[in-house]
Amino acid sequence: MVALLAGVAKAEEPSPVSHCAVTARFNLSVESPEGATDVCVSADEPTTFFFDSRVAVGAVEFQPEGRLVDWSQGKEGLSITVIPKGDYLPGERVRVTVRFADGTLPTSASFWLVGHAARGTRRVEVYRQPRPPDVLKKERDEARAEARQCQEDKVRLLAEREAPGGLMGSAWLERAGVVALKKLKMLLKERQDNSLRLDKASSYSYTRTGGTRPESVAVRLRLKNPGTESWTLAGAALMDSKGAEVELARWQPEPIPANGAGDVVVGIEGKAAHLGCPCTLKLWESAGPRTVTLGNVTFPPVEQGSEHE
Repeated sequence: MVALLAGVAKAEEPSPVSHCAVTARFNLSVESPEGATDVCVSADEPTTFFFDSRVAVGAVEFQPEGRLVDWSQGKEGLSITVIPKGDYLPGERVRVTVRFADGTLPTSASFWLVGHAARGTRRVEVYRQPRPPDVLKKERDEARAEARQCQEDKVRLLAEREAPGGLMGSAWLERAGVVALKKLKMLLKERQDNSLRLDKASSYSYTRTGGTRPESVAVRLRLKNPGTESWTLAGAALMDSKGAEVELARWQPEPIPANGAGDVVVGIEGKAAHLGCPCTLKLWESAGPRTVTLGNVTFPPVEQGSEHE
């Protein structure tokens, strides 16, 4: 546990995850190619489409039908919200087609709602009308800044991974600070459709000496696998009480065997550790439907002067 918070060399670099931005933007035009654009969605979580033109009443179609818990159209006809069912699988696809009320080209737009284990897009902005150059410039600058930050983070993680001190910096015992531990087993809320069952759970916070906010947080879980195939953690994300979501570093010493149990540890450091919890933790395997979702995740406050756990 201490090793993950400090970032030991054994920690794995997060696996690539399908690009599912929190906000997605699409421009439609008469020359737009026919076909549907992919939009990430997650089970039991809403994704809202916002349009700059009214969608005609009753002009929203889903193929196949019956894979959504609910969907609704905004009062002004400028938005629709979709909520996939709880058993909506990663990689599953439903095509949604909307037809606009004014009859001008393009008269409709289609999108694929592509299931993702944890990272559904929250907001989708769809434009038929040309946008002012200053708006486009701002969006371009934001996209470039995000891409640059991602590249810098990747370079830093790769460099730290090869450094003697480990993935996230110097070894834990060389750092001055306090670790606090909190038992979570009786506090967490398990979803009935979780593929693995919870056996043990603890959360941790680390704060530098004299600090007032956590420098890093982590969760250690022991999970039971009732399935007939082993389970390997491929990704993890934590969503706070306001809906903000962050991807977590993760470490798993070995796959959890069929009809067996095993440990996984996930965590994050830096400003992203300043989460407004209770939070929801999501774990998923690579290219597989077996996921684990745990609610009411909290982290212990660190009292200066306490002993290392």
